[in-house]
Amino acid sequence: MGWRFAVSTLGMPGIPVREAARTALAHGCAGLELRVHPDEDVHLGLSGPATDGIRSLLDGEGLAVACLAGYAKVAAAGDDRPVVDELKALIDLAHRIGAPSVRVFPGGDGDARPRIGAVLDDLRAAGVRLLVETHDSHPTGAAALGLVAGFGEPGLAAVLWDAVHPWRAGEEPAVTREVLGPYLGYFQVKDAVSRQDPTPRPPGEGAVPLADCGELLRSWSGWVSLEWEKAWYLGIPTVDVPLRAAAAWFGRYAPG
Repeated sequence: MGWRFAVSTLGMPGIPVREAARTALAHGCAGLELRVHPDEDVHLGLSGPATDGIRSLLDGEGLAVACLAGYAKVAAAGDDRPVVDELKALIDLAHRIGAPSVRVFPGGDGDARPRIGAVLDDLRAAGVRLLVETHDSHPTGAAALGLVAGFGEPGLAAVLWDAVHPWRAGEEPAVTREVLGPYLGYFQVKDAVSRQDPTPRPPGEGAVPLADCGELLRSWSGWVSLEWEKAWYLGIPTVDVPLRAAAAWFGRYAPG
């Protein structure tokens, strides 16, 4: 498959999917990473007709759904049932909307194994992959890998490598790539001011060693998506600015 380029709708908060699709196409994207949130077109509980409409819209534009970006926290403290229910809802939505994977967060120091284990059959039946992001309580590749490696099924439960978080936690890109091995399921290209200041910068304008990431990923195959945290940093530029930079980075490093 090589690399396929996408952009997350996190960078276009409140923007209808139709408009987000136009932005993606204008910058050469092959897909959209859809944020699943109550404030967006795509949310848990989306009706069947609405789901079919979004799928038809993107199909008509020639865009794939690269991933659903959900907010379930597989290692959060507390009861398993609410987490499992949310995971099942995300998997069902992914299946209906045509997404190959679902992004979730670690979210704590609880035991993720029973939660992930409870949905392995759902993932298998739906043809969907669960991706735990290098984030919050498990920011490094090594830490995130510990949540999924025990199942021994990287085709069902793997890791999303967010370029910023492992590096900010002191794990250099070469280490992240080596540690994840076959469990690397997705890459989010991002940049930030510094290890101390996570304020987003367009790719290539911050301190994250994205050139190293690009070289390390040449032998890998999968989705590469720009995540621009406009929903959380309202004062940063609109997504077109970093998307141009991300497209240039993609063109420089994507295997031919």
